[in-house]
Amino acid sequence: MTGYRLAPLFRLFSVLSLVLALPAVAAAQESMARLSVLPGWRAGPGVHVAALRISLAPGWKTYWRAPGDAGIPPELDLRGARNLTGAQPLWPTPIVFRQGGMRSVGYKGELVLPLRVAAKAPGKDIRLTGRFAIGVCQDVCVPVTLDFDKVLPAAKARPDPRIQQALADMPLTAAEAGVGKVSCRVRPGHDGMEVTATIEMSQAGGAEIVLLETDDPEIWVAEGESTRQGDTLRLHTRMAHVLGDAFAINRAGLRLTVLGRDRAVDIKGCPAP
Repeated sequence: MTGYRLAPLFRLFSVLSLVLALPAVAAAQESMARLSVLPGWRAGPGVHVAALRISLAPGWKTYWRAPGDAGIPPELDLRGARNLTGAQPLWPTPIVFRQGGMRSVGYKGELVLPLRVAAKAPGKDIRLTGRFAIGVCQDVCVPVTLDFDKVLPAAKARPDPRIQQALADMPLTAAEAGVGKVSCRVRPGHDGMEVTATIEMSQAGGAEIVLLETDDPEIWVAEGESTRQGDTLRLHTRMAHVLGDAFAINRAGLRLTVLGRDRAVDIKGCPAP
């Protein structure tokens, strides 16, 4: 078995193993993770800022939008919501941790996940109803589904400092961080593609980690190696289709996140050199 396919199969095996233990897991879900909705405030005509607050039991962690090889990707379902045309999660800067010999990315203790919500009828309340399926882990990782139902009042205008703090903890944009040229060299490799991303930017502090995401959930991205020389930061990694099929890369849909000791940077798009 090649290294390209090991991680997707490892994740599948982990999830299937957990399904066998679901009766015990279901009984313990509430003790591992609890969800509350912070109703937030109306930030403009038809735009509301709210947040999902995930409180984790001591020692437990949950995952970022791109969780890493050993993680469970979060899924937000808002099909029960009313007076809503869309909701954009705004992810705070995550941490990196090791799990089962693999790198995972997420949060510990608590996650306040801001949502930028768009109302159909701008002057009316929004009924935020849905469920958030996440993975939580300590020694093992388990899937947890958290339901919620909350009214977001149109008249509420005072910002919530807890949500403001989470927004302030988001990675800087490329422009805010003064990022220069960004490029991705892609070439065929064994069972997939070899990718080298080059980023011109000043140091983010400490041991920098570069994470690469695609806009296609069926493309697996390996844990890469980040190196720096002067003001040039590089990531070398591999991509493969989770089913071993041929695939194409949408460069506009590539996303690079640089995690450093002093700051994080979110870079969208990665053109050819």
